[in-house]
Order: sequence, then structure tokens, then C-alpha cells
Amino acid sequence: MSCSLTVLVENTPSENKALGVEHGLSLFVETPRTAFIFDCGSTGLAWRNAKLLNVRLSRARFTVISHAHYDHAGGFPSLLQHVRPEALYTGPGFWEEKFAWFPDGGKLTYLGTGFDKADLDGWGIKHQIVDGMLKLDDTAWLMGSFERRIPFETIPERFVRGADRKPDTFSDEICLVIKEGPGVAVITGCAHPGILNIVTSVHERLGLPVLSVVGGTHLMEANAERIDRTLTALQDMGMKRMALCHCSGSAVRERLKDCGAAGCLLSTGDKLEFKE
Repeated sequence: MSCSLTVLVENTPSENKALGVEHGLSLFVETPRTAFIFDCGSTGLAWRNAKLLNVRLSRARFTVISHAHYDHAGGFPSLLQHVRPEALYTGPGFWEEKFAWFPDGGKLTYLGTGFDKADLDGWGIKHQIVDGMLKLDDTAWLMGSFERRIPFETIPERFVRGADRKPDTFSDEICLVIKEGPGVAVITGCAHPGILNIVTSVHERLGLPVLSVVGGTHLMEANAERIDRTLTALQDMGMKRMALCHCSGSAVRERLKDCGAAGCLLSTGDKLEFKE
């Protein structure tokens, strides 16, 4: 038995040049028991790509959104034209609006979902909050509320939330964990709380080694020292595969080419399998 994920949309093209790309992330996940969508991209382009990839969105029982930024949540309303998920899984504080704030110029940019709780209720979709750890089935979990222990995994100051523009700690961010061999794979949207903080939290909670890290790491703005320390730490943890994408950035993608078997460039249309 195995689990798999298909990248419905991501920032970069793969061998399938018919697929559209955008700044965003959406994955179609299949376990032996169920299928669901992890993140929805920015615009709904993911659903057009799904048709070209012969992915049947109607099989998705529920949707998970890793955090309340537009590039992960913006495509959710248009998903309802294809499937009506039973529930939307998010972290706590998901409805607090998010912005980019540049005080020197007095500029504020909305970065939020584009819909709210009233919309979700009107659509008749249940909202399930993941606070800590939630087991989906025998092969998959959702996790949030990560312990913050790595001092250099900081969040850019421009990310704020709420009308009073509080620093965004991304307490709403959750990740997906999938069983893989004797360990697990960790799938992230952006890993704003820090990919090492997330991986360490998963390992401690489940008592299992993390063998793969997949998704965004938000290292696109990191300096070379932070990138080096992060990738080295992941390899030192015994990581077998690092399939990074989206907000991980071009510098990380270049570095992955030198990581041997552990490095795996992930793009729109790619599929990964996780064997038990």
C-alpha cells in the first residue's frame, strides 16, 4: 500500500508544458483510504490543470489549507464548481486577515484568502480546526501549533495580521504528514514557522524519523547562510528526499541539484509516491 500526491499547480513548469503555472501551491493527495486536496493555489488554475492531468477532483472528500495566504487559499471558492468537499481543515486563527505592511511608505497589501467564515457557512461546508495533531487515517495526519526552537528561523517583519497589524506568527499554519516506510514524510505549504521547527515537532510527536520533506520552505528571501544551515540540518536528520518547491526559491532549487539522491526538484504536474 502507498500514498501519493500530484502537484496540480506550483510556480515552475515540469515536462508537461501544457500545464499552467502561478505563484501558488495545490496538491491532490491519495491515501489507501481517501483522496483530498492540500492547498488550492491562487486563482483556480489548479482545477484546469487537474483535467489535463486526468485527476478526478470529484474524488476529493475534503480540503486542507495550510495557512490563510491567497496563494494557498485563493482557489478554494472556484473548487466548488468541481466538487463540494465535506469539510475544510485549517489551523486556528485562519479567519484573521493577513497583509504585507511597509511602514516606511505607508503601504499595506492584502494577502488573505478572499473569502470568510460566512461564505463557508453559506456554502454548507464544515470547518474543522486542527490545533496540535489530528489523525486522518492510518497513514496520514495533520499537525500545527509547532514548537519554535530554531533561533535563525525568523519570519519577515512585513507579514502582519488583523486590523491592528500585529506581527504574523503564522499560528494558523498546518502541515500534512504521511506514512513512508519506517518513518514519515512532511508536506508543507510555506513552512513560515520554520521547516526545521516543523520537522522537529513532527518527529517528537510521532516518535518516527522524517524521511521526506515536500513543499514550500519560504527560503526564497533567506541568505546563503540560512539556506546552507537549513539544508545541512535536514540532511543530518537522515532525510532521504527533499522535494522542495513554491516559495523555497531559486537558490534552494540550485542547491538541491548538489544534494544527490536527497535533492528532488518538484514542479507543476509532478507526482510523488510514499510507500509503506
